[in-house]
Formats: sequence, C-alpha cells, structure tokens
Amino acid sequence: MEGKPARLSRTVMTDLVLPPDTNNHGTVFGGNVMAYIDKIASIASMRHARKPVVTASSDSLDFLKPVKIGEAIRLEAFVTWTHNTSMEVYVKVESENLMTGEVNVTATSYLTFVALGSDGRPTQVPPVIPETEEEKWHYETAPARYEMRKQRKLERMKGSR
Repeated sequence: MEGKPARLSRTVMTDLVLPPDTNNHGTVFGGNVMAYIDKIASIASMRHARKPVVTASSDSLDFLKPVKIGEAIRLEAFVTWTHNTSMEVYVKVESENLMTGEVNVTATSYLTFVALGSDGRPTQVPPVIPETEEEKWHYETAPARYEMRKQRKLERMKGSR
C-alpha cells in the first residue's frame, strides 16, 4: 500500500468558548476539550484512511493551561504513524485571547484509531510519510509510544482477570 503524507490528514478546528462551555472558574470544561479532541482526531484519521474509524485508545491528555471564557479554542490534529490497521493521531490544543492575540498551548494528546472495512472489521491503512520536522519527530518517536500502549494493554488485561 502506498504511503500518504501526514499533511493530508492535518485538520484544524476553531471555536469560541462561551458561558455554557465553562465551569464555575470561567474556563472550558475538560470534558468538552476531550470531546473536541476525539472529534478532530477522528476526522484526521478518516482523512488518512478514507475509511470509517473507531477510537482504540487515548494515551494521554495533558492539560497545560486553561482556556477562558471569550477566548478561541483551536485544535490541530494529524496522523503521526500507522501500524497495519491502526493510526496514531497527535492533537494540539491552543487558546487565543482574541483581544490581545496571545496564543498558548493548552493541551496535547495522542490517540489511536482503527480503520474499519465494509465488513466492520479492522482493515489495513496506508503508511504515513512525514515531511516537516514536527512530523518527523512524532513519526520517529511513535514506535516507542506504540510499545508502551501494547505493554499497558497487556497489564490491564492481566489485572482484569
């Protein structure tokens, strides 16, 4: 299967944080951010595979700074690496103060998605071709994250017996 450049999966989503999106601290609910992350990562992985996908795991979600009411929340995602039927997706979340222009990275996350064939079973996905320095870094460090995911899954399966 021929590889596809990571840039073809790159997806950007921006929204305005309004009062119903926030908690009693005037910052966006973490659960809302998680939903945005899952949604944008789904879009990026479908763009790469051109097939339906399901979320297989969320490795990490590190909240670095809050997103405040009245700010824009911007998410950017792209497929960093693939392994047969699965795709690792990196998501970066930023806030923008629309009055000052100040932009902050507010969260980062890695998720894994599995592509599904017409029979609803996992199906092969094309490899990723990284082009930028950022894409190359994520690509080169992805196998170590993949191994950690495998190990974590094995440990959890043992613990659930």
